Amino acid sequence: MPLAPRPEPLPVGERLNRRWIERHIRHQGRMCLLDEVIAWDLTQVRCRASSQRLEDNPLRAHGRLGAVCAVEYAGQAMAVHGALVASLTGTRAPQGYLASVRNLLLQVTRLDDLTEDLLVTSRRLAGDEASALYEFALGCGERELASGRASIVFGTLRGMPIQRTAQ
Repeated sequence: MPLAPRPEPLPVGERLNRRWIERHIRHQGRMCLLDEVIAWDLTQVRCRASSQRLEDNPLRAHGRLGAVCAVEYAGQAMAVHGALVASLTGTRAPQGYLASVRNLLLQVTRLDDLTEDLLVTSRRLAGDEASALYEFALGCGERELASGRASIVFGTLRGMPIQRTAQ
């Protein structure tokens, strides 16, 4: 069977809108928190989001959006980064799962009271086919709101691939 033609790689640094994001990550509809990819390269991505102000933000609890939700914004930026890098080789990024968050620093208690858009930066520090380590920061204007590191594992939760060793 002939191979399907590879999709054209996206130019590094190209701005991408929400429609592109929804086509390339699992989060859809209101759960897609990011509006736009502002800039990206092989190691990092910077995204813009305004969804923290929406009354129907699916992460709101008790009428507010807690600062810990910054981890979800960063995780979606990491997924976008994986999709962008994979597009350079004409492949799809593997599905990833948040395995751990370290050094989480929250500078605010909530995100929904911010009137400016959020800027989310995720930078890949290390990784291979099985996992990736990112550092992230969430800001608003010149103010840093949250930062930390996150480990992502690739595969499926059920039936994770088993590494077999030769006997």
